Amino acid sequence: MDAFYAAVEQRDNPELRGKPIVIGSSSARGVVATASYEARKFGIHSAMPSVTAKRRCSNLIFVRPRMEVYKMVSYQIRDIFKQFTHLVEPLSLDEAYLDVTENSGNHSSATRVALEIKKRIFNETQLTASAGVSYNKFLAKTASDVNKPDGLFVITPDQALAFIDKLKVERFFGIGKVTAEKMHRMGIFFGSDLKQLSEHRLVQNFGKAGTYYYQIVRGIDNRPVNPHRELKSVGGENTFSTDLFSSIEMEKALHPIAKKVYERLQRSGKFGRTITLKAKYADFSQVTRSKSLNESILSFDLLWQTTLELLPLIIVHQLGVRLLGISVSNFLTEEQEAVQLEIHWDDL
Repeated sequence: MDAFYAAVEQRDNPELRGKPIVIGSSSARGVVATASYEARKFGIHSAMPSVTAKRRCSNLIFVRPRMEVYKMVSYQIRDIFKQFTHLVEPLSLDEAYLDVTENSGNHSSATRVALEIKKRIFNETQLTASAGVSYNKFLAKTASDVNKPDGLFVITPDQALAFIDKLKVERFFGIGKVTAEKMHRMGIFFGSDLKQLSEHRLVQNFGKAGTYYYQIVRGIDNRPVNPHRELKSVGGENTFSTDLFSSIEMEKALHPIAKKVYERLQRSGKFGRTITLKAKYADFSQVTRSKSLNESILSFDLLWQTTLELLPLIIVHQLGVRLLGISVSNFLTEEQEAVQLEIHWDDL
């Protein structure tokens, strides 16, 4: 879906149409959950601090999230998907993989299926979606971002390797900003550069993800679409180019990870109550510390403050910390989520 939360708000409130809006809190420690395309013209994006967003656009409009509405629209869209195939794997409220090798309309073209789904979504919700069509998850996901908004992009097997060779590494699904910067320092800017590295060297530099990079740069991704996948946790982590040796360094390194995790929580529509902090040392030994709350993580402030409470439990010793990660788990049921949301927003 295109700028999903913001698009729903602009659909439901005509006064917001054509204006730069963000979904999130305007407080000093607020974080942007979603930005409308009008706001994105100012360089505003999800996970950006609200104060930064306000500096970039003086007439920016902040809109309180209505997660219960977004979930309802998401289920409406998933019902459309299931009219074509039962092989639907949701990634979040606004995104899913579909395997249409076999489909209810017996279409021989996945592109035609994508066009029909896009048309149905717009007719039934007045919202636009972008689709990527290819022969595996990695390429389909990458293709879905090419022509946003309201886009459609197809990567055929014959086109795949040439497309990947010209693709900037920061546009690879699974390569985040920090990893892309590390690759740049290694002289890797495009898929063609990444392809020059052996699997062994990629694993040396990027751990288990190295094998994934080695395969996808060659157009290989054999993961099936799994309609029964249940989200158990949402998290993020970072491996540092130089080890960390103090709590101050770790706190500074954890803040962007926490922002990323909160963004993923917002996108997933899940509300967990347990936060886990993970640290891996230079000798690859690791330690985790967790805390379970009586309430769900519905704000970045709560996520960050709990992370800071866990940080002193991570011992910094002479080996140094090479990786830090944060995850949220212990999700509520849908009925519990509805009650929690009602209480939370009534308190604002």
